[in-house]
Amino acid sequence: MWKLTRPENRHDKLTRDNLLDLEDHQMVRIESVQDDQRQVWVLTARGHREAKQLLEPKGIRVSALRKEEFDSVTGELLGGGYDDHAAAVTSTAAELHRAGIGHRLGFATEVPHRLGNGYVQRADLVVRAPASGVPVMLMEIDRRTEDAHDLVHKLRRYWQWGRLLAPDADKHTADLACSRPDAIEHIDHEKRLWRRLYPPTGREGLPPVAFVFADTTETKVANTVAVLEEAGRRYWAPRRYDTYYRGITALDYGQAVPVLVTTLEQLTEHGADAAVWRRLGRTGEQTLTAALDNPDGDALYRRQAARAEAEEKQRRAAEREARRPVCTRCGQKFTDQRWEETTTAGYAWEAGNLSMCRNCWADYLADREAARVQAAAPPEPEDDHDHDQEPGKLRRSLFRRRS
Repeated sequence: MWKLTRPENRHDKLTRDNLLDLEDHQMVRIESVQDDQRQVWVLTARGHREAKQLLEPKGIRVSALRKEEFDSVTGELLGGGYDDHAAAVTSTAAELHRAGIGHRLGFATEVPHRLGNGYVQRADLVVRAPASGVPVMLMEIDRRTEDAHDLVHKLRRYWQWGRLLAPDADKHTADLACSRPDAIEHIDHEKRLWRRLYPPTGREGLPPVAFVFADTTETKVANTVAVLEEAGRRYWAPRRYDTYYRGITALDYGQAVPVLVTTLEQLTEHGADAAVWRRLGRTGEQTLTAALDNPDGDALYRRQAARAEAEEKQRRAAEREARRPVCTRCGQKFTDQRWEETTTAGYAWEAGNLSMCRNCWADYLADREAARVQAAAPPEPEDDHDHDQEPGKLRRSLFRRRS
């Protein structure tokens, strides 16, 4: 409570004084004391009513009342069975808030997520910290009281919940979602159920899930993460892009659940804003936003696809240029217009000789027309001297005969 409500204070005196004051007014009570002397405070029935009147009009859900239970023999107050777990959840929220990740009213515990079969998967902690680049993150706090495969089942249920269609979807979308099991993958996230409860994540994929391990050893954490990473690969792993482009190394995170792991001890020692988060499928630890980002995802795909498209255009242009016809008369390549004239179905007959360029074909037609005109012209008359000689001889012959 101290770290969550007053992270700037170096000591918890102010928080303790406020709790003692609320205790005097019968608003809170101490339910139990942990082994490390941490006290677990809970609301009384009166405090619970006051909290509901104060918070619920603001849209803030109040947890269920933890009733006082006493031993039937000794009459001793019995502590709740989830005190250690509840303390770890609160401590996780406090460490996030202390690092500036999320407002104190931006945390919610035991948030239900109902599946299609009616099963309700409750998130231990839901963080909303849009100012820190984390619009939403679902968190599971594990004190190694659950088997590693139980965590895989939790991950599967979050993945299934993220694939549910919103109840107000139009009939066409609903029919598409029911057409085959993977049809939901072709429906935009804006039409899915999770977008009715949470804001867009600002990244590809479903709402991220973080597993925070507390009060355990590094060996147990490593073993659990190994099982979670291998057995849960279908739910967190990205896919190859379905594209005909060559050289695409980017990955498609659109249907995956980003899964992060860390420990409460790391958050306490280094701070939640430090490089203490590991993303499944990656090696090493990163800051929270770096672990959530997908540098090899959609942004890289757009760059690679644009480059591949440009290279494909160049290749197609080179191949087309290599096929460009050459004029058999002058040896020049056809222009695009002439090429189109000689290859367009139904119009090639108008282009004349398909092996000539436009200019050579025009010259050819001009030469042929000149030859035709020359051949059709009448023959030129013979020399005048040759034609006048015979009539002269005739006249002289007639004159001598008369004499």
